[in-house]
Amino acid sequence: MQEIHALLELLAMLVFDPRTAVLIALLVIAGVTDYRTYRIPNWLTFGGATFALVYKTVVAVNPGSAFLLASGGLLLGFVVMLPPYMLNAMGAGDVKLMAMVGAFLGVDETLQAVLFAFLAGGIGALGFALARGHLGRMLRSTRDVLFNLVSMSLAGVRPDARMHAGQSIGKLPYGVCIAIGTIGYVLSRQLGFA
Repeated sequence: MQEIHALLELLAMLVFDPRTAVLIALLVIAGVTDYRTYRIPNWLTFGGATFALVYKTVVAVNPGSAFLLASGGLLLGFVVMLPPYMLNAMGAGDVKLMAMVGAFLGVDETLQAVLFAFLAGGIGALGFALARGHLGRMLRSTRDVLFNLVSMSLAGVRPDARMHAGQSIGKLPYGVCIAIGTIGYVLSRQLGFA
């Protein structure tokens, strides 16, 4: 009975909180687009971030504070995704998508959404490697990159963890992982699991 009540509350939240409904719709569009084209359009990320900043500011009791929290979430989502981008592990669209998510969720929830997205990404990468028959190759490449990072760091040399194109097992549309992870976080939070 409690599960039915939680699901009804979730449906009510989606109906009465347009911010969450818009976030989920944008994430679904981003995931589908990234899966099909390996690109996430700027109109989606910039438009979504603008909507989130304006909406949170307009409906808030304290607009200044709400704008700062949303802006902080946007910045946090952007900064957390920069290292994987700089290592060529994901594209710029993925970074902008997580920044948009941060604007919707604010500072306090952005890191949790990032963790859910990374978890979805790890599961997605394993599934991707298994489906292509390259799990052993992926694990060897990961081991080699980690070994090089540690050994170069211990030697006092600035590490360069970028993989060579020959080592790659393929391109994973990470926008799908961000969408699944963030939606999973939002739903699990609403159902009382996160």
